[in-house]
Amino acid sequence: MQSKKKTEQTGITALYCRLSRDDGMDGDSNSVANQKKLLSQKAKEMGLTSARYYVDDGYTGTNFNRPGFQQLLSDIEMGYVSAVMVKDLSRLGRDYVSVGNYTDTYFPDHGIRFIAVNDGIDSEEGESEIAPFKNILNDNTA
Repeated sequence: MQSKKKTEQTGITALYCRLSRDDGMDGDSNSVANQKKLLSQKAKEMGLTSARYYVDDGYTGTNFNRPGFQQLLSDIEMGYVSAVMVKDLSRLGRDYVSVGNYTDTYFPDHGIRFIAVNDGIDSEEGESEIAPFKNILNDNTA
């Protein structure tokens, strides 16, 4: 019987950080520096050692036309990325339909493990029943 867990990392773990100007009121917990620290610590704990940051500072989460995210997609298409890690689903984006498309279709179709640290989501653990509800809430707070 094959284990669900991967025994070794085969590509880059993309540590994606995003902060929009609108997030400024959320305080320092969402700062890019704090996101980087959290993600690198979590990646190390999970044994995901080949990490690279993709950062969009000052970009809204309501669309995906962001340079860091577009570079991430390019690297996924090139086969460099094996996992994407974000602080929480709202850092990936605030458009319910698009976030769901990436987490439910695009990432799985490309063999990408998706992890949203503070939301307790890890695609290797199976489908998250709470993710769609969090995405709807994130969309409504955009």
